[in-house]
Amino acid sequence: MSASEIPLAPVQQFRSLRSAVTDALRTAIILGDLVEGELYSAPALAAPLGVSATPVREAMMDLAREGLVTTAKNKGFLITEMTAVDLEEQTQVRQLLECPAMHAIAGHVPEEDYAPLRESADVIVAAAEQGDLHTYLSEDRTFHARLVTYTGNRRLVETTTQLRGQTRLRALRALADSGRLVESAQEHHQLLDLLADSDGDGAYELIRRHIGHASRLWSTGSYEAPSTDRPLLSVVTPAADTSP
Repeated sequence: MSASEIPLAPVQQFRSLRSAVTDALRTAIILGDLVEGELYSAPALAAPLGVSATPVREAMMDLAREGLVTTAKNKGFLITEMTAVDLEEQTQVRQLLECPAMHAIAGHVPEEDYAPLRESADVIVAAAEQGDLHTYLSEDRTFHARLVTYTGNRRLVETTTQLRGQTRLRALRALADSGRLVESAQEHHQLLDLLADSDGDGAYELIRRHIGHASRLWSTGSYEAPSTDRPLLSVVTPAADTSP
């Protein structure tokens, strides 16, 4: 694939160039625009982005730490391959971490924080309606990281954000084109409603479905989990606390 054929748009240099390039490349990998198992050189990626090779190399080193690429010495960067089972395992780990987190913060988000959270959710819905997948993924990542922050656990924020950034959403563009992405986007407002109502069980269940269905549907175009000979974990809503 020549540099002119790589599906990358020039980055907007209104923030850290390294951060902007990293975000653009991460999005391209998640959407499958940069092909798994294919080797890319920094100059080839820099050309469509409208930047020099240096920030691309720096960005790729960041993405290597996230597990999205591996380095090939003196050759470039290889996009890490993820199987359907890899993605399902990742989905389950995210559910095991994020579902209890949403249960824990229900009723504990400061009232004054809901306005900016609602604005972020509005941006996500608008991006889904417009088919702006770059904004959708960036805002979705920020939104969920912000919510997990209310647990006060920095490592949990880092881990869940990294896992979210490692997923592959090959079917996302087709879903956006069909209008089906909007329904998923609106779940962000539903989640805020549940948190504001102190409904921990409802928040747990919604994020469980949001992560599971969205990850599978966005990755493969199907709600079905992959078949495997290995037992896969089942994440269920916890029993209600009946203690006095």
